[in-house]
Amino acid sequence: MIDSATAPQPTGRGAARRSALFEELVALFVAEGFARFTLDDLAARLHCSKRTLYGLAGSKEQLVRAAVVHFFRNATARVEAALAAESDPAARLAAYLRAVSAELAPGSARFFDDLAAFEPAAEVYGRNTRAAARQIQRLIDDGVAEGAFRETHVAFAADVISSVMVRIQQRQVAEATGLADAEAYGHLAELLLHGLLR
Repeated sequence: MIDSATAPQPTGRGAARRSALFEELVALFVAEGFARFTLDDLAARLHCSKRTLYGLAGSKEQLVRAAVVHFFRNATARVEAALAAESDPAARLAAYLRAVSAELAPGSARFFDDLAAFEPAAEVYGRNTRAAARQIQRLIDDGVAEGAFRETHVAFAADVISSVMVRIQQRQVAEATGLADAEAYGHLAELLLHGLLR
């Protein structure tokens, strides 16, 4: 999970308030989605003016994209911290997937549905999904090289994992199984570890 794009960086007078407002906006989107909100709705819910919202981004679409980037950037930092805390290959893979699951858990079904339906947000989620798949491939590679995982065709395993992750991201797993994205990642972690451990 990685995104190098940046969210609005408020500076000057009121920067702390704008930063706090942006955090509230991200939390609102994660809890309730974003497609149904107008800027008037957001201003009312966040107890601010539309002008203040325009100070964060030039349009609702830009505001949504900035919020999604911010969500994934913060999630990525916490996932990487969980990964860095482990040294054993199996523990690293488990920690990584469980951290991804934990980071996605606060997201409502509506948030993930809106992500899938809004192309700029879907692109951010997709980029993070691809980065996560690459990281998982590296973790499997390391585990095989260190003898912690059984010999496997790493590229094939990574392709299968990536396919499942894309299906999760595109809401296909939720539709087929009823699992939330976070739950799906938890089950993926179980399958992977049981399939790879010696």
